[in-house]
Amino acid sequence: MKLVKRNILLNPGPATTTDTVKNAMVVPDICPRELEFGELTLGVRDDLIKIAHGEKNHTCVLLTASGTGGVEACLTSVVPQNKSVLIVSNGAYGERMQAICDAYGISHVDYNIPAGKPVDLFKLEELIKSHKVDLSHVAFIHHETTVGILNPLNEICTLTHKYNLENIVDAMSSFAGIDIDVERDHVDYLVSSSNKCIQAMAGISFVIARLESLKKTAGIKRNFYFNLWANFEYLNKNKQFLFTPPVQTLYALRQAINEYNQEGAYNRYARYASMYEIMKKRVLELGFEFLVEEKYHAKLLTSILDPKSSHYSFNEMHDYLFERGFTIYPGKVGSINTFRLSNIGEIYPSDIQDFLNIFEEYLRLKKII
Repeated sequence: MKLVKRNILLNPGPATTTDTVKNAMVVPDICPRELEFGELTLGVRDDLIKIAHGEKNHTCVLLTASGTGGVEACLTSVVPQNKSVLIVSNGAYGERMQAICDAYGISHVDYNIPAGKPVDLFKLEELIKSHKVDLSHVAFIHHETTVGILNPLNEICTLTHKYNLENIVDAMSSFAGIDIDVERDHVDYLVSSSNKCIQAMAGISFVIARLESLKKTAGIKRNFYFNLWANFEYLNKNKQFLFTPPVQTLYALRQAINEYNQEGAYNRYARYASMYEIMKKRVLELGFEFLVEEKYHAKLLTSILDPKSSHYSFNEMHDYLFERGFTIYPGKVGSINTFRLSNIGEIYPSDIQDFLNIFEEYLRLKKII
């Protein structure tokens, strides 16, 4: 097995991976139409459904795409031509849903909240009631990755069902990082990707869909490559992707799922949360402030307000940390400048401690604190 330099990625994905996931991609070349690869594909699909606890009523559609491709597939495949989708937005990814709908001419009602601020369920219900005759779906981000806020999954999904609407949940950076049960939480469509908390490689997006809901979309012909029903039906009948898949990436996802199962869901959630607590304590001690209130925090990613120091430069700080094996990510929320630290992927408390030591070293060197 080839060992490669280990970088600690504290950006919100792709995340740090194990060498075993990387090396899982080194396999004999195989045509993706072979039965062997088909069995691999179905096994991955079934295990993703199990991670979401959807074995009873849900299926899974695999797509060759980034996470945005999965969201685009869902919005364009399931909203009927004569209906609208209500989009809840408190960050850039909610805005991206709106932009996708604009690109396809899909009617949408927007509930726009200042980035990083919580959803007001009363206001959301009032908006649903006032537009109910036109709506078919409510779409929202579970963990808004641009700010680190966790939106209330069960409450929003339950509310949609109260008014006989379906829901679309972008769970890009929460799936496999936070406990999600699509049956318990009343989720109709959940979208995620291979390169965040499942700890595999970028290139595969998937939609975990309530089968009865998905069947109703068979007549919607708004897209082609991203048509969920067509992709589902083809895989179900032929044990093959409808279009050419990223073969080696699927082997990496298979290995990552194996490692997720070996670690155990509870242990993964606990590992991520423990790293957040270590980071939070030290960063607050250094005098920084967080964008999102603690009670709304996902404990997966933290938006930190830029320090009010004339010596501070994000790019300079990034480069200093990058040269020492740590990658951080900028963030801008309206007129508010932040940087983001995520604690997902194949990293551990000792990695966070090492990062914090270098982080503090830089801040003191530059007289920022």
